[in-house]
Amino acid sequence: MSFHHIWLRAETKPNEQRSALTPERCQDLVEKGFQVTVELSDQSIFKNEEFQCIPGVNMVPAGSWDPISQRHIFFAHAYKNQTGWAALLHRFIKGGGSIIDIEFMTDENGRRVVATFSGMAGLGGMGLGILAWCHQQLSPDKPMAAVKPYGNEAAFIDHITLQLKQVAKLKGVPEVFPRIFVIGALGRCGKGALEIAYKLGIPKSAIAEWDLEETKAGGPFKEILEYDILVNCILLMEKIPPFLPKEMLEADDRNLSVVVDISCDPNNPYNPLPFYNSITSFDQPCERLKLSSSRPLDVLAIDHLPSVLPRESSEGFASKLTPYLLKLVEDPVWIRTKKMFDQKAAEAKEFMDAGFHH
Repeated sequence: MSFHHIWLRAETKPNEQRSALTPERCQDLVEKGFQVTVELSDQSIFKNEEFQCIPGVNMVPAGSWDPISQRHIFFAHAYKNQTGWAALLHRFIKGGGSIIDIEFMTDENGRRVVATFSGMAGLGGMGLGILAWCHQQLSPDKPMAAVKPYGNEAAFIDHITLQLKQVAKLKGVPEVFPRIFVIGALGRCGKGALEIAYKLGIPKSAIAEWDLEETKAGGPFKEILEYDILVNCILLMEKIPPFLPKEMLEADDRNLSVVVDISCDPNNPYNPLPFYNSITSFDQPCERLKLSSSRPLDVLAIDHLPSVLPRESSEGFASKLTPYLLKLVEDPVWIRTKKMFDQKAAEAKEFMDAGFHH
């Protein structure tokens, strides 16, 4: 009998094709003596047959997992007082389980050790933001169509390139690129965003790369309005002045027409983009703000952007996570993450006992 049992649940979020483990990484776990159970899924980028052919992997119906009484390794989005944070944590307290939050798996210096999705989120967000800008030029009065996952990065880049060419043709010029303002350019997310922008041929002179040094004086930042697209990539852990208050967006002379919030935390009380309050989706990628300005402004705030490239995202993520799974429990990373849960769970219990339900 194996000492550890890893259960890969089927995703249920619409348009979510990623998997925390690939068939190859499941095989690695089985070979090291782990018991591995995989739920059948019709929406995963990996076919059921890819898992079924691995000796030792047990396939079960979707939804068979017991979420409360076990250790659950996932992105909880509950440690920054997001909507429903206390209720979520309290369920695990009452059920005798715990959360190992991947976002808070850190080394001794506090740096995340499994952050592959961050770069892919930046890449996906930048790409979709440019597509949203192209759509505004080509069909200004129609909502942007639903987004479908791409087979690979090359197909994604080819599609964006084609749309940029269509805009250039409409404007009667050889080529055209949006001007882009990136906040958080030095982080993993920001680097992913810049990577695809430069692969698309967007010149460096058309991109503002801001990070802590440029933003330390505090917002608002009127410079953003001079650019066509704002891409927000920051990891925010404390309250800061907003980058753009809604009043600044009422200006008719702004160029800004697309905001991509890759950080995508509108319910965070520290949100530096306080002019929107709900996420968008693959089915409806952009929300057009109601402004008195004659200039449109679309917000793209999809909270699972790496799903634009589900296979590459899954492979990169699983390759980072599996080495830690192989050292489950004893590695200091798991100990630190469990302490974080215990601390936040205590806060949640106190919060719920006091009669709050936010």
